[in-house]
Amino acid sequence: MVRGRLGQLQYRLAIVFVVGWTGVVCGGLGTQFVAWDYPCPLCMVQRVFMLLAALGGAYIVRKAMTGVVAAEDYATGWGLAIVACVAGGFTSWRQTMLHILPGDPGYGDPVLGLHLYVWALILFIAAIATIGVVTIFAEETATDAIPTRPHRLIGTAAIAFLAVVIGINLVAVFLEEGFHWFLPDDPRRYEFFYDVGILR
Repeated sequence: MVRGRLGQLQYRLAIVFVVGWTGVVCGGLGTQFVAWDYPCPLCMVQRVFMLLAALGGAYIVRKAMTGVVAAEDYATGWGLAIVACVAGGFTSWRQTMLHILPGDPGYGDPVLGLHLYVWALILFIAAIATIGVVTIFAEETATDAIPTRPHRLIGTAAIAFLAVVIGINLVAVFLEEGFHWFLPDDPRRYEFFYDVGILR
């Protein structure tokens, strides 16, 4: 069924999901490389779930780039996003609980008064709630026909942005982990440069 602008709400939300979560991961990368705040294993796991949530939105965006999005496409994309957000929310909650005792300074420096893992928990919960609200009104917010222009260009740009950031994140993890099986619980350096003898 073809609807007006309101009918494209879920498609637009999918684009926001892709760009938004990718932007959040960019913020983490900025903290890592600009502030030299090395992410711990739980931080990296949260990034993975953020990128998986973005991939759920990207699934819908990619389908929409053909001009047609079936109801099952919306369901699949949002299902992937919700699973990723639930798992990411649990991971960020776990890290928050590790530093809940009075006097614990937490891991890393706060941003706007909260640590990054607390912000992650808030964002994961907000994302799940948002998906829930728009799917309640799926009949009004989920059109099956998306005009190819300019949506195809916007969708391509959003997915390309996500792909680039996934690649950067893979490199960042490799540099921090080096030729080891696991990241240290409290990383202090980029192991790769020590493993190959560039730094000693």
